[in-house]
Amino acid sequence: MTVITTSSLTIAYQSGAVNLQFPNLNVEAKDKVLLLGASGSGKSSFLSIIAGLLKPTTGSVHIHNQDLCAMTNEKRDLFRAQNFGFVFQDLHLISSLTLLQNIKLTTDMLGLNCPQEKLATLLNSLGLSDKTTRKPSELSQGEQQRVALARALIHSPSIVIADEPTSSLDDKNAEQVMDIFENQCALTGAALIVATHDSRIKHRFDKVVHIGT
Repeated sequence: MTVITTSSLTIAYQSGAVNLQFPNLNVEAKDKVLLLGASGSGKSSFLSIIAGLLKPTTGSVHIHNQDLCAMTNEKRDLFRAQNFGFVFQDLHLISSLTLLQNIKLTTDMLGLNCPQEKLATLLNSLGLSDKTTRKPSELSQGEQQRVALARALIHSPSIVIADEPTSSLDDKNAEQVMDIFENQCALTGAALIVATHDSRIKHRFDKVVHIGT
């Protein structure tokens, strides 16, 4: 089943010239896709367009056969929240909230009851079950990243997007993070899209798309 299709995407800035041009993308359910490129190549912009956070100058994005660019802002925001899970380079954890409260933010914002069985499974599989009352400052960087992943997965999105999840990690921890991403997305059947300049993880992906080349 196709979950993402992009076609002829470009971004032009005030000069009117085409500054960024992106390859066409076709993503199936459960695909693992790597957007690989140097810093400044447009990887994050491509992710933002796919998720409807940035409007392209030309081209189209279809998610589950729905035209993202044709939606109203309100409908697009709701559609994004329902279908995407995000792990940003800046994890955006709220310092005043506990680990558990940070994870539940996604379902709270969607007006949904947090699925307790799924929550327990996520916490256990990510090694966070005994840390639910801790705040981000009381967690290691790796634990914070796992909290962000749990928050991205709690509502069972069909697409998980991660921006530079391994670039600051050593080889061992980079592999461990990718193990977690792959295992969790496989459990939920989500497509995984990772943008990075970290070529060490290239072998982990079904599709590698080079950006800015």
